[in-house]
Amino acid sequence: MDEYLQAALGLVQAQAGVRVMTEDEISAFVARVASGLNEMDNRVEEPVRQVSALEARRSIREKSVVCLECGKSFRIITQRHLAKHDLTKEEYKVKYGLPKNTVLACKALQRGRQQRMETIQLWEKRRRDE
Repeated sequence: MDEYLQAALGLVQAQAGVRVMTEDEISAFVARVASGLNEMDNRVEEPVRQVSALEARRSIREKSVVCLECGKSFRIITQRHLAKHDLTKEEYKVKYGLPKNTVLACKALQRGRQQRMETIQLWEKRRRDE
């Protein structure tokens, strides 16, 4: 028996156990589910786009960072955004060949943070408090 028909029968049997169905509804439902399963299996998955390490490094620009999964531009790629792609920051970096210490923020934002840290000199304040 066709594997799609077998799977459809199992699904329809579970559905018929929950609600009352006529014979016509059952046969139509089996046909619809079997063809849906067959169609899902025959779909051609879109090819995975290969990104070179150079292209991954170039995705971090002066005023934006391009997400290599969806192509959208951000000032910073957050953990929340990567969760939409079922990735963590570490998995994203490994997938696209970025070094582990790469910051997923635009260069202007990184530079601004660095300048603020130099202005605050928090390490000096901690030494004085000790």
